[in-house]
This record gives sequence, structure tokens and C-alpha cells, in this order.
Amino acid sequence: MQKILILINDAPYGTEKAYNALRLANQLGKDHENVEVRIFLMADAASCAVAGQTTPNGYYNIERMLKFTINKGAKVKICGSCTDARGLKNMPLVEGAEISTMAEFTDWVVDSDKVLTF
Repeated sequence: MQKILILINDAPYGTEKAYNALRLANQLGKDHENVEVRIFLMADAASCAVAGQTTPNGYYNIERMLKFTINKGAKVKICGSCTDARGLKNMPLVEGAEISTMAEFTDWVVDSDKVLTF
């Protein structure tokens, strides 16, 4: 099984990097059953996994996209020091996303066949 790691650095809103990264993750999950999708959220992207996001009708919602991705089998981890630095440590997170470490991120990088950065 091929393993693809998608690293997201940008905040969920303001740019479309998180949006496009999740679009890619969802398409991979849809079209390629032999691919394991892994997503690591760092820096401002840590807030992508905060539960309870509300957006105006017609706008993309990163929380919904992330939930869909997780439900399709993607693994999602969030940089622990990034959540601490942004005061997100005790915030409710999207179910299935978990706080992680640089050591786990490093293991994912070494174990992945491809690493994509957004």
C-alpha cells in the first residue's frame, strides 16, 4: 500500500491551502483504494481540527471536509506544540484527529512514499 503524507501549515481560512490539501486527500481516498492518506497539521493549520466551526452558507467548511476525510480512512495528527502555542490544547477537536509529536511526524515522513506540503 502506498502511503501519502500531506503536511498542512496554513490556517483553515484566509488562504485556500488547507481547502486544496483536503480536496486532494478526499480525491485520493475516492479514486485510489490502495493509498493510505495521512494528514499532519502544523503551525496555524492546527486550528483546522477544532470542532464547532461555522461558516456562511455556500462557503467551504474545513471541519466538515476533515471529518469526511477521516471517515474515508485518512489518519489525522496535529502538532502538539503548535496547539499549545495557539491556546488550542483544551479545545474540542474533530473526532478522529489526535494530538501528536515531532517524533511521530518524523516517523510518518520516513515511512511515507510521498510527502506533499501545503
